[in-house]
Amino acid sequence: MTILFDVILPVFIVIGFGYVVAWRRMFTEVAVDGLMRFAQNFAVPVLLFASVARLDMAENFNLGMWIAFYSGAFLSYFIGWGLALYWLKRPGTDAVAIGFCCLFSNSLLLGIPIMERAYGAEAIAGNVAIIAIHSPLLYTFGITMMEITRARGQSLAVSQIAMRALSGVLHTPLIIGILCGVAMNLLTRAGLVMPQGFWAAVDMMARAALPAALFGLGGVLHRYKPEGDSTAIAICCLCSLVVHPVTTYGLGLLFQLPAAPMRSAVITASMAPGVNAYLFASIYNSAKRVAASTVLVSTALSILTIWFWISVLP
Repeated sequence: MTILFDVILPVFIVIGFGYVVAWRRMFTEVAVDGLMRFAQNFAVPVLLFASVARLDMAENFNLGMWIAFYSGAFLSYFIGWGLALYWLKRPGTDAVAIGFCCLFSNSLLLGIPIMERAYGAEAIAGNVAIIAIHSPLLYTFGITMMEITRARGQSLAVSQIAMRALSGVLHTPLIIGILCGVAMNLLTRAGLVMPQGFWAAVDMMARAALPAALFGLGGVLHRYKPEGDSTAIAICCLCSLVVHPVTTYGLGLLFQLPAAPMRSAVITASMAPGVNAYLFASIYNSAKRVAASTVLVSTALSILTIWFWISVLP
């Protein structure tokens, strides 16, 4: 019970606070949207920039951790995509959006604060190593699958599909923050020394990222009503909260991962789909109700699944 009250609940209390004030209309939808734009387009990219810029890539590189985590992610995608397409008979674009809900765990807004509270600030290095390729890899995959699906019958060349996918990825603020962090990391190792005032400003923005994003996430979740499409929602919740972490844990045992990378991989894999899953569906106007409801339902259920995995892990 200590884990539940001391580690998990504080994060969800902040989310719940945002939910309640949006429900009571003390915080308007326009204000919620503005806060989320600040968090996702500015504060969170700065947090990623700072984390990646200071990350010791050599020390925190663990191929087994990456293979365990992303094998679980892609297995979850193809299960969700296949069931949506062939069992539920959803259109191809809906199947891709549903698969993306199963694929994309909330590694940043939930994963980082929960990992930090459970194991300490130094324990998030493995999470950051996963996140460094999380958005670039999964957005590239999701956008490519969607563009291939949409291009059927349009006679588009492979190069045109690739350019569409690459353009979509490179215009994502989170990925811009990561790429800038990689560049700063390399420049720092080459001898560049930035003024202390620069890093002080970066840290001020970074500290604002998680509280603002969690509070805003609560406001966004208030809009999502779990209605209809119950089978598709259940598939997404099962894949993201069970298939992904169980696969990651099993492969972690197979690869004999040390405790720290095992924790980072499994805790990140156990996160519910984030708002990005809904944003992806919204961009392509596909399975939006499934994505919105999945974010709400799985975020609530993840309180129990996260509690379980923190209890199981060393």
